[in-house]
Formats: sequence, structure tokens, C-alpha cells
Amino acid sequence: MRVAVIGAGGWGTALATLLVTIGHRVCLWVRRPALCEELRTTRENRTYLPGVLLPESLTYSGSFSEAADKADVIVLSIPSHVIRMIIRQLAAALSETSILVSTAKGIEEETLQTVTSVLRDELPVSLHSQLAVLSGPSFATDVARGQPTAVTVAAEQEAVAAAAQQVFSSARFRVYTTTDVVGVEVGGAVKNVIAIAAGVSDGLGYGHSARAALITRGLAEITRLAVRMGANPQTLPGLSGMGDLVLTCTSNLSRNYTVGVRVGRGEKIADLLAGMTTVAEGIRTCRSVFSLAQRLGVEMPIVEQVYALLYAEKPAQQIVTALLTRETKPEFAR
Repeated sequence: MRVAVIGAGGWGTALATLLVTIGHRVCLWVRRPALCEELRTTRENRTYLPGVLLPESLTYSGSFSEAADKADVIVLSIPSHVIRMIIRQLAAALSETSILVSTAKGIEEETLQTVTSVLRDELPVSLHSQLAVLSGPSFATDVARGQPTAVTVAAEQEAVAAAAQQVFSSARFRVYTTTDVVGVEVGGAVKNVIAIAAGVSDGLGYGHSARAALITRGLAEITRLAVRMGANPQTLPGLSGMGDLVLTCTSNLSRNYTVGVRVGRGEKIADLLAGMTTVAEGIRTCRSVFSLAQRLGVEMPIVEQVYALLYAEKPAQQIVTALLTRETKPEFAR
């Protein structure tokens, strides 16, 4: 099968590597010519996936039309805040029979739309039924090195989800399916915000108990928002909800968790962003989710406090105090 992976960050490069090892013919679209040449000559993405030798049969291109030519599957592995711009440029190169699989995790800031909603805005109606989302607890380095991983692929059409499942499935990469696209997208987006909070807690030295509380109550917030948007509540305790949340809130490989740790230790957000070569999606997503929760009337106190930390310069210790001194209540609504 012919597959085009759009985006040569760590995750795009890892998925391209996985798909080649499964046996697909894969072309990786690379935005920057210098990086494209580096990948061809060194077979290593030293900026985004260092230490991983890329397959010899993996090909590279800076042209949308060349990368997507006759592709059965298009994998969109680009940050959520540029997805609209990229899909506008890519649309002319797409076949009406191609399956489009998004791996972006975020909410568009200007419109507060999920990624699939943005794609529907920009793509012909004939491609709307071909959209899918791949999400779940997975780090690029683990996948590229063949470490056992399990994820979920969501599509409104069961046949599309099943087709995408077959494309990605291997002995080391287990893929489940669902038709709950909203639940999978909201889980993947909001967990990055909660991960910042978990990192702040650890950076302050508050221990494992505090982190466990943030993860658990964070899942409650994610579920409230997702269900309000039409998701199935059973989705959120699964791989794309709790699974991804636990991974992102507990590992130094998580950019969002690491940002939180460094902020908890006293570093400034502006200084952190200036020194980052990869995107911590939770910083942008926090603003989007905060606005979306206000629009929909969904209570999300952890998100609110992370927003205050990132955008109102509220001290880290004060956001923890604000969460602990909220009005007492039952854990579960009756």
C-alpha cells in the first residue's frame, strides 16, 4: 500500500518508520529542504528523532503532489495550529479514495474546532467520510524502535476505522477502533493541559499522591467536556483518554509534562519557549480549551488554573492552593 506521511517531526518520522517496517511504500513530506536532504543523506532525523536509523526504503519529498501521488492513505502528522494552512495546500493533491488519518492533538484557537472539524471545513464533501484519527499512549521513540504500543483509531465510518486499523497494525503496534471521533480528539487534546499541571506539581516537589490526584481529576474534566460535545463517556477511560493521560503526565519524554516541571521549579514560560525545538501542544491548547469550556459552560478547574499560570502569570504555588481550597463536594454527581 502507498502511504504519504505529512510532517517530519518526531511523530511523523516514527510513523513513517513503522509503516515501512510493516511493508508499505512510504513517502515522508518534509517542509524544510535542509532537513529533507539531511534525512536522505544520513538516514537520521537528528533534530526530532535522534539515534534512530531510518529505513533505506523510506523516501522523502518537499512536494505535496509528489508525496501524495497515488497514495492510498495520507497521514497528517503536523501540529494542530497549522493543520488548516497545510490542508489547504495539500487538498489539490488528494485522491477522493484516499483515507486521511490525523494524528494532531489540539483545538484550533481561532474557531475552537477539533482537528476533524477543521479538515471538514477545508476538504471536499466527498472526503469527509474518509477521515480518521489515530491517538493513544505512544511516544515517537518507542514506536520507531519497535517497542510494544497500543493505540486507537477513530472514524465515523466503521469501515474507514477498520481500514486504517489494518494499515497500522503490526506485532508491536496494536490498534483498536471506535466511531467516537469527538471523544478520541478531546482526550488527546486536553490531556496535554493536564500534563502541564502534573509537571508543575512534580516541579514543586509535591509528590506522587498529588500527581495521582491531578491525573484522576483531570480525567473527570476531560470527560465532562467530551460528553458535553457529544462523546461517549466510555471512550475516556480507554487508550485515547486515560491511557494517553497517564503516559503524558508521568514521563520526562512528555514535552508538556517537562514544561510543567520546569515552570514549577521557577523558570519563565517565555524562556522555555525560546529554547524549544519541538512543540508543547498543551500551551496553545490550554487557551483553546479554557475558551471552549467557558463557551459550553463546563467546569474545568485544573484547566482554569493552568490558564492562569500560563497567561496571567499566576505563581505555581497559588494555583495548587486554589485547587485544594475549592468548595468541598461529593466526588461523583448524583
